[in-house]
Amino acid sequence: MTSRREFFVLSGTTLAAMSLPARAENAVDDARGGKITQIRNATLRIEYGGVRFLVDPMLSERHSWPGFEGTVNSQERNSLVHLPFPIEDIVDVDAVIVTHLHEDHWDKSAQRIVPKSMPIFSQNDEDATIIRSQGFEDVRVLSKTSSFQNVQLIRTNGRHGTDEAYAVAGHVLGSVCGVVFKKDKHNTVYLAGDTIWNTDVAEVLDEYQPQYAILNAGDAKLAGLDDGIIMGAADVLEVHRASPGTILVASHMEAVNHCVLTRAELRKFARDEGFSDMLIVPADGQTINI
Repeated sequence: MTSRREFFVLSGTTLAAMSLPARAENAVDDARGGKITQIRNATLRIEYGGVRFLVDPMLSERHSWPGFEGTVNSQERNSLVHLPFPIEDIVDVDAVIVTHLHEDHWDKSAQRIVPKSMPIFSQNDEDATIIRSQGFEDVRVLSKTSSFQNVQLIRTNGRHGTDEAYAVAGHVLGSVCGVVFKKDKHNTVYLAGDTIWNTDVAEVLDEYQPQYAILNAGDAKLAGLDDGIIMGAADVLEVHRASPGTILVASHMEAVNHCVLTRAELRKFARDEGFSDMLIVPADGQTINI
């Protein structure tokens, strides 16, 4: 009998083979925004203000590296699913944003495949130094005032787990960031990054009033701890309650070993809680107009 996780691995393979055509949900006037394409895990292509950004590239082949030690389902190899597009299409962008250096956001394949001359935005000087040491020639640090080709890229804070999680694995969890994309006459997009619901997220929602918020919502878990180290269903609900007019886009799901919340479960939760009309849970390969 096929297990639930095996089912999603097989489903991911099928989706990749099909190369799903782009489609939009909750679309608005294209002239005001752009597109978000869910590639795999936290890897996204964000087309905004005429600029193509690749976020947190994890470009390795399916099952090519071990599960994360000390997390649930660590016996499973990452990634659980294939990429939905050819590599050359994925890296055909203007700049890359790396919110932090965990392998499911910046893997060895990305370090090898992304052109060394590509502009790379990192969360801080420490990460920038490491990325430069990997041979990249144009590494920039996100800040409250950073920008690229007339698109504001505003660095935001996050928290990669609860205090309990940091007490157990803080040296591994480390620091993380998010990004607010802003441009005149465009919808504001908030990429929260690997964070749980906390005051950092609440403050960003209050200050920037984004029309869209991309949430890493796979409820990744450390072994032996109940609380997730990224958002789960309850966190997504808190974001909706704090900013009910924001359309939420769920990412970082069904692709690495320690993410336990499925897309179907999150969709059902949103229906039960009455906010499914404000939540998009895209499949790998799906594009949303913003």
